[in-house]
Amino acid sequence: MNSTQTTTLITPYGGALKDLLVPESEVERLTAHAGDLASIQINERTLCDLELLAVGAFSPVDRFMGKDDYFGVLNNMRLKDGTVFPIPITLTVADPSQFKVGQEIALRSAKNNRLAILTIEEIYERDPELEAQKVCGTLDAKHPFVSEMKRWGRFNLSGPLQVLEIPRHYDFPELRHTPKQVREMLEAMSNPNVVAFQTRNPMHRVHEELTKRAAEESGACLLLQPVVGITKPGDVDTYTRVRVYKALVDNYYDEVTTLLSLLPLAMRMAGPREALWHAIIRRNYGANHFIVGRDHAGPGVDSTGKPFYRATEARELVAEHEKEIGVKMLPFDEMVYLPEEDRYEQVTRVPAGAKIANISGTQVRDEFLAKGKQLPEWFTRKETAAVLRSAYPPRTEQGFTIWFTGLPSAGKSTIAEILTVMLNERGRQVTVLDGDVVRTHLSKGLGFSREDRDTNITRIGFVASEIARHGGAVVYAAVSPYAATRNQVRAMHPDGLFFEVFVDTPVAVCETRDVKGFYAKARSGEIKGFTGVDDPYEAPANPELTLPTANRTAEENARQIVKVLVEEGFLEADEARPARESVLASKSGKNGSGH
Repeated sequence: MNSTQTTTLITPYGGALKDLLVPESEVERLTAHAGDLASIQINERTLCDLELLAVGAFSPVDRFMGKDDYFGVLNNMRLKDGTVFPIPITLTVADPSQFKVGQEIALRSAKNNRLAILTIEEIYERDPELEAQKVCGTLDAKHPFVSEMKRWGRFNLSGPLQVLEIPRHYDFPELRHTPKQVREMLEAMSNPNVVAFQTRNPMHRVHEELTKRAAEESGACLLLQPVVGITKPGDVDTYTRVRVYKALVDNYYDEVTTLLSLLPLAMRMAGPREALWHAIIRRNYGANHFIVGRDHAGPGVDSTGKPFYRATEARELVAEHEKEIGVKMLPFDEMVYLPEEDRYEQVTRVPAGAKIANISGTQVRDEFLAKGKQLPEWFTRKETAAVLRSAYPPRTEQGFTIWFTGLPSAGKSTIAEILTVMLNERGRQVTVLDGDVVRTHLSKGLGFSREDRDTNITRIGFVASEIARHGGAVVYAAVSPYAATRNQVRAMHPDGLFFEVFVDTPVAVCETRDVKGFYAKARSGEIKGFTGVDDPYEAPANPELTLPTANRTAEENARQIVKVLVEEGFLEADEARPARESVLASKSGKNGSGH
């Protein structure tokens, strides 16, 4: 069904908001009916997509896309009717044999709540490589969304949806609104012009300045709509960010012309296409202007260290389509502080010779929060600084994960054991995630197929990320041969807390250390799927550390890790010990074997 109303605001994209929620009078009956149907448990990303489909945020899209829409979006950024839409919205499954056209299935949450009924009209094969290349512009597994897509099912389901309920959010309920509700609140401001601002980071003075300027110069109201679904791995957590937004809006914005509303969007970090998608979504919430920053929705750098997208690429794509989508692109240029004039200015408008000041996001994290230093008031409001201080203790009190990877018998376990002792010596309580113990207690029943190995590694990665997130030190040493899976584990960690350590040992050396004879058994065919023989090992492209073992002892390598942890602030600098020969080194003069 569609929802229409007389409005001074721009109309929803496609003319009307799609409303997929069943009437309240039907909820009980259809929920009971859903309990009798075959069901699919959907993940967090699909849950976010379902919620925004249900309330019309993705209008005119009213379902998980069928084949024509899917390939039209990939190849031309258009639905089959020609409407511009840059991001595919899909429901993937691994095994299509359990479904048939005409069948009703229930969609349920991770907690098994019955959320919707889907009547299957299409079952079709997706094209993962085409999807990654077209949507993200790359096949590089360093891109978090590309890495995630590799684990999706190969087939898509599509058909009409009857949504029984949208997810219940117990955090900040006063800031969660449907497009219809946002439109009603904006209508009350009696201004047809609305500037929307998308953010997934804490807002500082520069963001405050640019949003106020954008609204003033456009003669518009301001819709601050931060994303609180899935953002870039390592981003500041939702609760901290929203506390910042609330403090700023309550104290420094005009409540008559400003609306703060949260958006439960699952970002793809797809740069230009994502920026265009964000603009379309904001039109459904009533905005006709959208601020686009440099490298909007970009995930950073690729495996070669280069940015995935050009800094202005997102702006260019939105500007190219702004007339067709009805949303004017407002560029967000870099702004700097002029200390002698106590004001912010766009970097392109700074007077010649003027003194400027700026603090990057990396400096905020590494030079201020990590060291317990107060952020200056010209950079951020005192309320923001207080929230960030409470959420981010000094680096010496933060956790981290040391993730050893390398061929079997490369020496990972030996270095890990020595490192653990060194960390304990420095007062760090270390959790060692032993591969055999984990397989016994966490991954019992899994074999050694690629799929089972990936499942085992991601389970370990999740445990490690939670320990690190809560201030613990984690050491894990196992082959973990596949780059995409290691990138997934990295993505689970807050930014800066994951150290991939590549133990770089030639296969020939590994074979000489293999006291259990696994390499020989693999070469004789007695063992199948052995990494380094008949199953590939994908060496890291950009690990935090590469440790050669052919000409360096295990202790020397362990001390190199300690040195990096000191440099990064996780260990006190005055606790660093000079390298010295150990009993182990004096006896053996070389690395021991490890797995």
